[in-house]
Amino acid sequence: MGYSPVLSIITALFEIIAAIWALRGQGRKHILYTSSVILLLLAAYQILEVVICTAPQSNVLFSRLTFIVIAWLPPAGILLIVLLFPTKKEAVYWFTGLVFTLALLISIWLLIDKSFVTKSVCTVIFARYSNPMPQYIIYAGFYHLGMLGMLFLSAHGVIICKDHKQRLLLGQMLMGSLAFILPSLITVIAVPYTRGALPSIMCHYALLLAIFITRLLYLERRLTGIYLDNKA
Repeated sequence: MGYSPVLSIITALFEIIAAIWALRGQGRKHILYTSSVILLLLAAYQILEVVICTAPQSNVLFSRLTFIVIAWLPPAGILLIVLLFPTKKEAVYWFTGLVFTLALLISIWLLIDKSFVTKSVCTVIFARYSNPMPQYIIYAGFYHLGMLGMLFLSAHGVIICKDHKQRLLLGQMLMGSLAFILPSLITVIAVPYTRGALPSIMCHYALLLAIFITRLLYLERRLTGIYLDNKA
């Protein structure tokens, strides 16, 4: 059965609409902007996957671009969590800066290294990528560091946060991170045919993260509205 772009297109449309909705409402601007960036990164991957899998003339450059796009997801996710974090710990800012720096270096490396993706194979609703070693191990190490950072920071924030509103928002990031990271890893481990498709699998499951971020935006808008009403 050939590749069908329907799921990717629907997912991208939802994420783009949610990002636009985020930018057009009330709330703290840094929360709205960072959330919309995450949603647009997720949508960008879906669009690139459609191009790769439906345009035979597309070259490996588009496959490398998919890895560049998703390299910025962990830094953006960590930044959003840090913006919601109940305390201003220096170690948290250092870690955030480290992940952003690594994402920038890896993006430059992927633009230069034309051998990072040697082949892309599209099947039904996901794409599998062939990558040379040890390049892929380095990339995977960075990405898993970022994912673990999202999980740990959001969980730690929920535990130590005393403000119910902030805890509620951090909880959306924790549940969203769990909702797409764990099923992705389980799928790749349990279904051998998906080996090499982790980026694609994760970005499809990341629709769940997008839904939780959309709920976070709804709560942010609602809580901001309550605050403004009380102030008035």
